[in-house]
Amino acid sequence: MSDTRKNSSSVVDGTAKAPARAMLRAVGFNDADFKKPQVGIASTWSMVTPCNMHINKLAEFACEGADEAGGKGVIFNTITISDGISNGTIGMKYSLVSREVIADSIEAVVGCQGFDGLVAIGGCDKNMPGCLIGMARLNRPAVFVYGGTIQPGANHTDIVSVFEAVGKHARGDMTSVELKQIEQTAIPGAGSCGGMYTANTMASAIEALGMSLPNSSAQEAVSPSKAEDCRRAGAAVISLLEKDIKPTDIMTRQAFENAITTLIALGGSTNAVLHLLGMAHAVDVELTLDDFARIGRQVPVLADLRPSGKYMMSELIAIGGIQPLMKSLLQRGLLHGDCLTVTGKTLAENLADVAPYPADQNIIHSFEQPIKKDSHLVILKGNLAPDGAVAKITGKEGLRFTGKARVFHSEEEAQQDILNGTVVKGDVIVIRYEGPKGGPGMREMLSPTSAVIGKGLGNDVALITDGRFSGGSHGFVVGHITPEAFDGGPIALVENGDEITIDAETAEIRLHLSDTEIQQRRMAWQPVPPRYTRGLLAKYAKTVSSASEGAVTDKDL
Repeated sequence: MSDTRKNSSSVVDGTAKAPARAMLRAVGFNDADFKKPQVGIASTWSMVTPCNMHINKLAEFACEGADEAGGKGVIFNTITISDGISNGTIGMKYSLVSREVIADSIEAVVGCQGFDGLVAIGGCDKNMPGCLIGMARLNRPAVFVYGGTIQPGANHTDIVSVFEAVGKHARGDMTSVELKQIEQTAIPGAGSCGGMYTANTMASAIEALGMSLPNSSAQEAVSPSKAEDCRRAGAAVISLLEKDIKPTDIMTRQAFENAITTLIALGGSTNAVLHLLGMAHAVDVELTLDDFARIGRQVPVLADLRPSGKYMMSELIAIGGIQPLMKSLLQRGLLHGDCLTVTGKTLAENLADVAPYPADQNIIHSFEQPIKKDSHLVILKGNLAPDGAVAKITGKEGLRFTGKARVFHSEEEAQQDILNGTVVKGDVIVIRYEGPKGGPGMREMLSPTSAVIGKGLGNDVALITDGRFSGGSHGFVVGHITPEAFDGGPIALVENGDEITIDAETAEIRLHLSDTEIQQRRMAWQPVPPRYTRGLLAKYAKTVSSASEGAVTDKDL
């Protein structure tokens, strides 16, 4: 058996550590506790958002599980922000930035306090990869717990229903009374946004990665199964300590391929590309956009889940969650079954006794009748995105779009012209200077994409950006265009009326200009000054890498 106290012993053992023990007695330690492995319980609880409003109680369950297994749990907090609340405002600039703040804070607390193991509980989009990046950096036995999905609102509504209702109201298809009714009933309580948006996507990817217990991604936020998941996670960390299984043993290249395969089959969010690249960097695993393209050619989209599909996460939970899907993927040779997981067993061992979905379910399609025969996450390259871009194209929008550029230098400018009717059929909406450095913070374009859908233009316009998209976005959309405009990427050179083609079949995004014309525009282009020169956003813009590299802040250190 390994030394389960290799970190905490340096903090509390010996006569010289009496001051530390004195401090810890005040927070509830007794003599026996000083001989136990210490497990940090990172709680992202906050009343900022319904996604995380219940996590304080989940943290207590995880602490109980660690204590009952012979450890000493210690709960601490880190921040969260709300994408759903800040979307469409300048506050959204802090969203992706918060991923790094969360990772930094978990690393700081666990490193400083000498915790031997870690449970981290996340609920909203950025705190989940933030937790995993912190775990990877620390490389101490750890388990991630998903806070769980929200239940559907009235009439099968969710947060995206509200965003799209704004567009319908602007079009004249919805009254102010109807809009308010959706606003009042779409979010019934605690839990993360209910479709296969970024939160449920990342929870599923992390489970497939092996860093969550089986079924952690597929439990409602307020449920006995989620409480039990937390208790089991606390106990699982003690088992991992005894076996000396660390994140580097689990988060291998093959495990990341499992995560990519699973999120494609589920029709998951484009944000998962950004986050998996960032998580892989933290654990020093080589992962690139080309890996998403390679895997995407052989994995079909099988889940009919929102935003492009019909069903919500709560309905997938009712038929068994993602485990039967993963077992089917494994049986088809699309998953690496020998990858180690936080159970101490391999993925194949975890899936061995999983029952198939009910025969009469319609949520997960068969391999013979997929929703799309290959990935909806299309990695595009071309003279408009030499370093790559990420499109979310399910096929329902068509596979090719050519139109005239309508250029905006911010999300707000675009949103105004979509709602007032300036944007028309055949336009390619270009939103630039919204990248990791240029924004800074790479805002999500949920408000513009929802306005496009609400205005009835979903099949008639495309939207491209060096920013990113919400997991709730759908339509013909391309984000993560690199190099970004702030760095002088080709997207900075586009002018109103330029013809642009997006082709999902050839994986190309092309500006219909000659190389000579592009070069002439490049010579005339002038860099724009940074929008912030002090504080968090300025520091982020100075250190952040390209979106094609995961938008990490420690790449070149």
